[in-house]
Amino acid sequence: MASCTSTELPQLSIEKELHMLTRGLTKVEPEYKPESILTRLSQQLTALEKRDFEQWVIVVGTGILVGAGLVAILFPGAILRKGTLHFEISVSKELFLGLIALLVLFNTYMITSRLKLRRTRGEVISTAIHSELLRLQSFSDPLTEAYNRRSLDDMLKKYTSRAERLKKPLSFLMIDVDSFHEINSRFGHTTGDFVLLEVATILKSAVRGSDAVIRYGGDEFLIILADAPLKDVEVVIGRIERFVEDWNQSGHLKDFEMALSVGASQWAQGKTSEEIMNEADQHMFAAKARAKESSSPAAE
Repeated sequence: MASCTSTELPQLSIEKELHMLTRGLTKVEPEYKPESILTRLSQQLTALEKRDFEQWVIVVGTGILVGAGLVAILFPGAILRKGTLHFEISVSKELFLGLIALLVLFNTYMITSRLKLRRTRGEVISTAIHSELLRLQSFSDPLTEAYNRRSLDDMLKKYTSRAERLKKPLSFLMIDVDSFHEINSRFGHTTGDFVLLEVATILKSAVRGSDAVIRYGGDEFLIILADAPLKDVEVVIGRIERFVEDWNQSGHLKDFEMALSVGASQWAQGKTSEEIMNEADQHMFAAKARAKESSSPAAE
């Protein structure tokens, strides 16, 4: 596998951070402009809890009214006889039946409302989770489960903002699968999809959780390496080479060895994302050209 890195990339000074971040644990997600899923879920649940509180107010208020009614009915009929309190109550049949009907209707309403509130709370949580899953899927490539091209702008903004704020180095790797059209032609597009999935798995295994693997397009991948100076870039490239060699030794493709061309670039303040991508792209194509020259019969 061929690789190429820039030898004139500027080194950024490293200042002491107020909060140290452990490598491999912090994963940068694409920036999401609208309010977060937790905020919306909290607001909706708060509204439901308010309705729950209102129902309890109704319960307490009704209890007070029923209690007051009973007191008004009972105490006028209270008679003290020889130290014993007797109650003599005379209530019309219509009033008694009305009170019973009122209690039955009230309890039916409360039970129905509680069940409806519980069902609504479940629907709110289910909808919120479903929306979050759809949002995350919109940033993922369905074949390789790496980040997709749509997420690139947000990822670049997140990583470069963090690198600028913490004065940390930030590196990029552009990776291309060599002779991928030949793989499709010889083994079929299903095998080609399998190879892309395997490449994404290799790349994700070669980096930390704080880094990002993006399917840049077709058989091209982009890796964003957080807090990575050039020496760390070389380590990652070496790791990718070893993983590819191990994969080829497993004999996945008969009489064919998969190879990757890698080009590197490093972020510097003032550099645009287009300049970063172009630099990594040029180094990757240069590496690919050198690999072709070294494997040609003339070179032998």
